[in-house]
Amino acid sequence: MKQEKSLTHVYFMPGMAANPSIFEFIKLPETEYEVHWLAWKIPEKNESLKDYAIRILAEIKHENPVLIGVSFGGVIVQEISKLISVKRLILISTVKSRDELPSRMKFARKTKLYKILPTSLAGYVGLLEKFPVGEFAKKRIKLYKKYMSVSEKQYLDWAIEKMVCWNQEKPLPNTIHIHGDHDVIFPLKNIKDCIIIPGGTHVMIINRFRWFNEHLPSLISEGKLAE
Repeated sequence: MKQEKSLTHVYFMPGMAANPSIFEFIKLPETEYEVHWLAWKIPEKNESLKDYAIRILAEIKHENPVLIGVSFGGVIVQEISKLISVKRLILISTVKSRDELPSRMKFARKTKLYKILPTSLAGYVGLLEKFPVGEFAKKRIKLYKKYMSVSEKQYLDWAIEKMVCWNQEKPLPNTIHIHGDHDVIFPLKNIKDCIIIPGGTHVMIINRFRWFNEHLPSLISEGKLAE
């Protein structure tokens, strides 16, 4: 009897405050891959990034998985990859070290400005719909409401601090980094050694999903874009 080919397990971690449905349009061949979505947990008081990564790791049930993280989720999967062996580590719209953080985040870290951000207002995004804003703003609000579901102040305060104060000195080896040249959160000018998506923004995992559906299989299996 012919032995069935084992599936490659791919775990996706969403961006800060986002729910896993940001990956709803990402489709990998079901004969080769099994996709798993990871979700944010509310951090414990004063929880370290490593301890948080350990708690997310408890949701990963397969050995040698592929880890794919977006934005702050990219930081989390990098921390997880320090704890287990992974088949592939793929980062999207994020950074690989503290040196790639934009200057405004470095300034916030130095001055601790992040501590006074009004994160408690995050739960009131729905109220913005009642204001006379333009169509573009309304579309952004609807996008936010659909995908950004983690609004607890405890989580946001923790996540912003851990992102701004992330202290990884050098990129991890064998990391695949995909970045858009129109990313305003993490500008491309600060990013090194990445696959550049022309016109790609910070939310390109949503609006450029066709690119990912086309290229993720070769990136996972070969570690590079198909020629």
